[in-house]
Amino acid sequence: MKYSAIHLAIFIERSNRFIARCRLVETGEEIITHVKNTGRSKELLLPDTLVSVNHQPSEKRKTAYDLIAVKKGEMWINIDSQIPNALVAEGILAGKVQLPDLKGSINYLKREYTFEHSKFDIYFETDQQEKGFVEVKGMTLENHGIGAFPDAPTVRGLKHVEELRLAQTMGYHCYVLFVVQFPVISAATIHREMQPALYEAVGKAEADGVRILAYNCEVDQETISIKEAVPFDLKQKFIDPNQ
Repeated sequence: MKYSAIHLAIFIERSNRFIARCRLVETGEEIITHVKNTGRSKELLLPDTLVSVNHQPSEKRKTAYDLIAVKKGEMWINIDSQIPNALVAEGILAGKVQLPDLKGSINYLKREYTFEHSKFDIYFETDQQEKGFVEVKGMTLENHGIGAFPDAPTVRGLKHVEELRLAQTMGYHCYVLFVVQFPVISAATIHREMQPALYEAVGKAEADGVRILAYNCEVDQETISIKEAVPFDLKQKFIDPNQ
């Protein structure tokens, strides 16, 4: 996926969860941007960091720019939380994203599907009468080549994992798929210290047959695309760079 009107900028500060101040590299103009990620991203959004912003002016918007990606060392990290769902849906249909344990081929896919008390990101059916759900989570937190989720406690994420366990017992094929929004990673895991309850829930879900998957991405300042499957290891040690 390619953004339409990318500009490079220098990050100044994050005023709140949704708004940040940046300075355009090409003109020096200070701008207000919408941060398309409600996570903390404290290790990424540092003063004087190079970022990319997408110019999308509209009378219906409060800001003319979206903050899309952040340069961390030599690596771009995409922080657009709206992108992972679309990447996975397209990846499944194109055969780029593989869902293990299925006997048939997926012949129906619907995004945003309500089940019990949750709305899962993807519902699918196969030509062998299999049905299932995929819940997609974006991963932007990284340290020493290890990616972790979440970077802030998520009540919604915990609820989704618990209801996927229920769906699995009812005969659905269920998956949690982490889209690692950066390229260089050796393993993905759950940030146990950030949310112990989510760590425990994922462990129980795995034991019940819910598959936990991770795919990294090729990322630069204006594009992002699914790259390949990477290992998910619940027991992988993770050191929070913000501690």
